[in-house]
Order: sequence, then structure tokens, then C-alpha cells
Amino acid sequence: MRIYEGSPRQDFEEVFRSIGAFLDTRGMRDVLLLEVPDGFVVQGLVMAGASVGAWSETVGTLVKETLTYVDDDIARFMEEAAKRRSGRSDLPQAGAYERSLRVIGRWMDEQKPRDIFLFEQEGSYVCRLLVAAQHGSHHVIAEFTRDDLVELVERGPRLRHVEATSPAGS
Repeated sequence: MRIYEGSPRQDFEEVFRSIGAFLDTRGMRDVLLLEVPDGFVVQGLVMAGASVGAWSETVGTLVKETLTYVDDDIARFMEEAAKRRSGRSDLPQAGAYERSLRVIGRWMDEQKPRDIFLFEQEGSYVCRLLVAAQHGSHHVIAEFTRDDLVELVERGPRLRHVEATSPAGS
């Protein structure tokens, strides 16, 4: 991500957490995230045309939606998510995408990728990362099942406690 190049850590954890929060509010599912030079392309399925009224209900149709988020959009999502977590906002609590994408982003931070392709189907994710190594770049593929994500999310508070009490977390 261009806005994080040169920083000590590419913070995919926060970026993906923030995108996830937006996806939760949008009601998108079966998402695909593709990193591009100036941000991300996000594609997923959303319900269009659904409504509930006093006299009728309309079911709507499932449509594919493609969104492009540039660096400024990502920065805005991150600010909104930080406000919500600090209790200074009336935004809802973390949803499934926010929780899942945060822990996947944390894993990605450890891999130090140069390029990301991620897709989700029914709560499981497959990631393809381009990582630089001593002998050139190569792709790493990883899968996160629903059970993997539940375990990683549950482990999060313990990891944050360890980081906060370690000399590096000071």
C-alpha cells in the first residue's frame, strides 16, 4: 500500500479491519479484495431492491458490486473505525468482516507482502500474497477456515496483552 510504504510496519491489520467494518455496514458478502497501486478493489454480493413497508415486503435480488477504495478512502475508514472503538461514535460494534479481516491482516503484516489477492466464500478465506525473499519474489497461498478465524479472534486479546507488556510494546 502506497500510504504505508517506508513505515516500520505495513499495517494491513488496521487497513483490513477498517475495510471489514465498511463491508459489515454495507451488507456485502462473498468478497474479493485486490490490492492495486493506489488502494484496493473490493467486489462482493449485495442485496439490491429489498424493502420493508407497512403494506408489503420486497425480497430484492443479489447483485455483484465492485468498489474501488483509494488511499484517502482507506484513511477515512481507519479514522472512523478508531472513533468507534474509542467509544466516541454511535457506529455499531465490530461485525464479522471487521473481526475476520483484522486477524487476517495481522497475519499478512507478519508476511510483509508486496501484493495481495484475497477472496472469501461462506466465511472462509483464501489469500495469495506476493512476498520478497532473498532469492526473488514468490507467492504464498494460505487458507483461513471459519474455525481458524474464530480461534484467531479469540486469541487476539491475549496477544494484545502480551504486546502491551513486552519491551517492544512500550
